[in-house]
Amino acid sequence: MARIVLVHGIAQEQKSADTLEAEWLPSLAGGIRLAGDTALADAVWRDARPGDARMAFYGDLFRKEGQQGGADELTADEWALAETLAAEWLRNAASSASRETDRDRARAELAQLGGPSGEPQGVRAAARPVLNALVRLKPFARLGVAFAERVVVKALKQVTLYLTDETIRERVQERVAELIGPETEVIVGHSLGSVVAYEAAHLHGRPLPLLLTLGSPLGLRTVVYERTRPQPPSVPPGVARWVNLADRDDLVAARPDLSGMFPGADGVLDSGYTVDNGAKPHEAAFYLAKRRTGEALSRALTCGGQA
Repeated sequence: MARIVLVHGIAQEQKSADTLEAEWLPSLAGGIRLAGDTALADAVWRDARPGDARMAFYGDLFRKEGQQGGADELTADEWALAETLAAEWLRNAASSASRETDRDRARAELAQLGGPSGEPQGVRAAARPVLNALVRLKPFARLGVAFAERVVVKALKQVTLYLTDETIRERVQERVAELIGPETEVIVGHSLGSVVAYEAAHLHGRPLPLLLTLGSPLGLRTVVYERTRPQPPSVPPGVARWVNLADRDDLVAARPDLSGMFPGADGVLDSGYTVDNGAKPHEAAFYLAKRRTGEALSRALTCGGQA
């Protein structure tokens, strides 16, 4: 059981709970330090006790022994869902990207995708134009088309597998539940981990001072929002405060303000916060190191979320 439960996001299958804790905790402490709570920052990292903060690791569930990772692992149904998710990311960029050039590019790509589709070529071929449009946008473009496409497909694959594969979903939630107990005061989820954390908070049921979601796709209505558990979506019972942060250029995330999408949000959900993560808008460490993150953690861990 842990006081702070950390839940990672996509593309962590080659790592472990220990390596991710070593990456996250210094950044987590840094955000708290920026918020002015030096004692808590030291307690979280430099002087941390066993069990204070633990990573709920599930990346290995996406790694299949003896099989190369790649797009071929998606089924036809998963490819169809991946295409829908990629299209929603593109629409999000068209309306919310911080750079006008990216907004214009995304609108142009959407207009082109709305044209004649040509001869049917199967679900994988149907998803290809959407993927190609995504990788022409920053931050993917500077990675090179081939590498960027692998990144995008991996993200799509892991999100769709969690949302469609009941066995994976149950095993992921079991990993998180192993760390949650009466002493848990904060659950922090990044990327797909924010969806996992949100659902875990529902299952937890007991009082929780803070749910912190970073770079969250929870507000992607056509794919993620309508597949969360339970339905209809709502603020998890027992959560005293829910803080959601997003970089405007984080294509994995939904728009920052989730308040109109979750009943029970009044007085609980602090949403609409935007942060600037620079060249890596979806980077977990960059979200964790922000002052707003530190403020939310300091309030929850020193005052039980009530101050």
